[in-house]
Amino acid sequence: MLTLAVAVLVAVFVAVIVTAVSALVLRSIAKRKTWPRRLLKRARIPFRITLTVTLVWVAVESTLPDESWREGVTLAFRVVFIAAFAWLLAQVATFLVDSGLGRYRTDVPDNRVARRLRTQVLILRRLVVVVIVILAAGAILLSFPGIEAVGTSVLASAGLLSIVAGLAAQSSLANVFAGMQLAFSDAIRVDDVVVVEGEWGRIEEITLTYVVVHIWDDRRMVLPSTWFTSTPFQNWTRRNSELLGAVEFDVDWRVSPDAMREELARVLDATELWDRRTSVLQVTDAVGASSVSGSW
Repeated sequence: MLTLAVAVLVAVFVAVIVTAVSALVLRSIAKRKTWPRRLLKRARIPFRITLTVTLVWVAVESTLPDESWREGVTLAFRVVFIAAFAWLLAQVATFLVDSGLGRYRTDVPDNRVARRLRTQVLILRRLVVVVIVILAAGAILLSFPGIEAVGTSVLASAGLLSIVAGLAAQSSLANVFAGMQLAFSDAIRVDDVVVVEGEWGRIEEITLTYVVVHIWDDRRMVLPSTWFTSTPFQNWTRRNSELLGAVEFDVDWRVSPDAMREELARVLDATELWDRRTSVLQVTDAVGASSVSGSW
């Protein structure tokens, strides 16, 4: 028993020394960078517990005098080690996520990208933590004799959960493939002028899952990528970037179309906005009051 006690004390002492040296190194780096301080704050306790449990486990396994206790001691240490290591992994994952989020501030006027990334990354962080907890719980249950089936079922449930998630994500995957199709088929491009759902606007953003259309009155219409692969829409700049504009006037029947054509030519010649491709003035309706349309 004396040998066991000495071995345990040595293991604890070594764990304390290693933890202290690691903390000292991180603090020295923290004088020039900020991330070591955050890492130390989150991972110090789980790292210390994991390292101590590991070293004490090795010491006890090496010096345990009574073999009849070995199975129970090994089981206890295994359970504690799995729990401590899962805690350490979760804290490291949280640190990595928080470090990435630190570059995207939400306390600025234009924080749309930051808010989008923060939402996505926070959901991803929760998902990672849940996966770590499920795997740790399954590994702990697999350690107990006689209930391995329960641990297997927990791990199997995680696999079943992934299958269910995959089935639920079919629409998302369809949007991803549709986004790739839009990107490589050149059906639409950023800044294309389109008419979708009866609204005129420009393509502002194309992602793998959705497309943002900037409507003429400064609204944004967000459509899934599959909409553009399954629904007809108008693309006014599919072949070139020039646009054809039209203006309609309700005029008296006594107005002379020839005089209006001369005035249209004079106005267009005086502006730099006309690209000199098209200049047409025609009567489109003559019931009641005449309707004159001009295009250029």
